[in-house]
Amino acid sequence: MAWEDRTPFEAIEYQFGLKENDVRKIMRNELKPSSFKMWRKRVSGRKTKHLSLRVKGINIFKSKNQ
Repeated sequence: MAWEDRTPFEAIEYQFGLKENDVRKIMRNELKPSSFKMWRKRVSGRKTKHLSLRVKGINIFKSKNQ
């Protein structure tokens, strides 16, 4: 979910109880250093990774399991 650009960190926290910093630590440990740097560059400041920065009115998909 963290790798996907449109999944906000808040959804990850809601579903798995992991805060953004926890997700970063997991990604740092699981990815190659170059992949982690590429991911951090891609998601830092990205409006879709934070609900508060998203444009209002975007419908967010929720799994039936939530």
